[in-house]
Amino acid sequence: MKLPIQDNEFLFLLSSVTIVIVLEVLSIIGLHIPQPYAPFVFAAFIIGIGHGVLLNGIKAIFKLKFSSINLLMTIAVVAAFYLEEYPEAAVVIVLYVLGERLEDIGLENSKLALNQLVSIAPKTAFVKSENKNVPVNAIAVGTIIQVKPGEMIPLDGKIISGETTVDEAAITGEPIPKDKHQGAILFAGTLNKDGFVEMETTTLSTDTTFAKIIRLTFEAAASRSDTQKFIQRFSQFYTPIIIAMAVLIFAVPVFILQLDFDLWLKQAITLLVIACPCALVISTPVAIYAAIGNASAKGALVKGGKYIEAMAKIKAIALDKTRTITYGTPIVSDIFPLNGTSRGELLACTAGTEFFSEHPLAQAIVTASRAEGFEPHKAESFKSIMGKGATAKCLVCTDKTVFVGKLEFIREYHEISEDAEKIVEKLATEGKTSVVVSFGQGVDGIIGLTDAIKPDSVTAIKELQALNIELIMLTGDSEKAAHYVANSIGIKKVYGDLLPEHKSEKMSALLKEYGSVAMVGDGINDAPALASSTVGIAMGAAGSDTAIETANIALMNDKLCLIPLLIRLSKKTLLRIKTNTIGAIAVKMVFIALAFMGYGNLVFAIAADVGVTLIVILLSLNLMRFENK
Repeated sequence: MKLPIQDNEFLFLLSSVTIVIVLEVLSIIGLHIPQPYAPFVFAAFIIGIGHGVLLNGIKAIFKLKFSSINLLMTIAVVAAFYLEEYPEAAVVIVLYVLGERLEDIGLENSKLALNQLVSIAPKTAFVKSENKNVPVNAIAVGTIIQVKPGEMIPLDGKIISGETTVDEAAITGEPIPKDKHQGAILFAGTLNKDGFVEMETTTLSTDTTFAKIIRLTFEAAASRSDTQKFIQRFSQFYTPIIIAMAVLIFAVPVFILQLDFDLWLKQAITLLVIACPCALVISTPVAIYAAIGNASAKGALVKGGKYIEAMAKIKAIALDKTRTITYGTPIVSDIFPLNGTSRGELLACTAGTEFFSEHPLAQAIVTASRAEGFEPHKAESFKSIMGKGATAKCLVCTDKTVFVGKLEFIREYHEISEDAEKIVEKLATEGKTSVVVSFGQGVDGIIGLTDAIKPDSVTAIKELQALNIELIMLTGDSEKAAHYVANSIGIKKVYGDLLPEHKSEKMSALLKEYGSVAMVGDGINDAPALASSTVGIAMGAAGSDTAIETANIALMNDKLCLIPLLIRLSKKTLLRIKTNTIGAIAVKMVFIALAFMGYGNLVFAIAADVGVTLIVILLSLNLMRFENK
């Protein structure tokens, strides 16, 4: 834990604590500040360091607010001063104030990742038309701004000239910089590494993805978890009970059993000090802040502490297929040259025809052809037949007319061989799309395309299954395509051909079956299911307003493998909170029992209270370093 040593107030507090403890130790071994100076010296420390606590305690007395921790500490200090235990009275107040400051430091450190987001946000941008830096909040959508190498990108937009490499770790948590060319999307708060670019802004400063992350993350920090709410409610009842117990531990021995007044007053004070619920109150928020900060640093935006708790209790996860398990863009997976056609000729001729089309399947074939070293053949007379296919005349292959499209489209012009029928059928059973090609004499080749599975999807699925999470696929894609992808990655339960409302209905059924169910989707057509699930998780949320607004957790870097990490982190966080709480209560019970037996020691009680608080803070902050092992 980093302490703010540059903070003069904190240095003064540490110095005061050191002096008071030294004076207390000297007092224990028989070296005292002589009278009449002792009460004034220690009163100076008490008032100088603890005036805020004492004032709040006095206010609580007048308001009859017996749940106030400050009231508890004020009673302890006044009673210790009455007993002429001046060093103990000073130690009580300065260590309590130190504990309070350490709690603040714990929260500040656990929110460090969030504060860093704010600190790196650019405040101005260089506007080309004005040839000067302008505050980002005064820049309109559509403004051309310039970004030099090494500068932070100030607003969301797209490159209109230049190329560069951009570090997007602040948005996605992805450590590897991405190459950006003309037309590429840029996010505010990311770092322009090595190129000069001009970009056109697409959002206002208040609407950038970066601004939304900052706003939602701080809202998440303010959104209390169920455990945190319970602890705070508990402390409201706990403090009055402790005050009542302290009154009993003093009144019964003194007024009923006629035992020593000062001894049992000291035991009552000891009870008040050790019972202070600092460690209990601080254990949950520091742990939750640390977990949210850890997740944010890795590219997962968690919208509240309650979702950290909810992830730890998830029994099943429903996943969309497209853009969640798969990339959502088609790639060529199979190439079947037929009728004596070579692989190169099939690809180059088909790509030459598809070159004129903007359809994703067509562009995938062009990309595949170039990737294998076959430049698309020049063609002319391109004609698209809606929903069926396209034709064009190849200028390289002796003016061949190329027919490209569905099997039924080719059948309208040429006979289809049995081999071609079987290939198309086989590709269909694998959930793949067939593009049938003819050069004028039957079928000359078939190209199979599929939606490629993300490399980390298989790993993520295995990790989730190892955590005993039931996995279900809910997709709007065809049953065949859904089953093929599901079988490839090991998912057993599959529901295909689902419209958005059908996904929501399935989610309701899954909630009844499993109790706690997360939904993972791209945040667009999955919005109803995301909203109705226990925890909605949006994939690839960078730049997607719908995903960021709808989901409870947004994975900014499009990585499915973050979900097992979130589940493990959530389980670790809940375990840490329980451990902290049980440990703090155990220490308090020991000292409370000693106080009831008349063996309570005020100095040890103070040391134990501050020590437990510090341990709780350190253990909670350690969640910032949690990794998915």
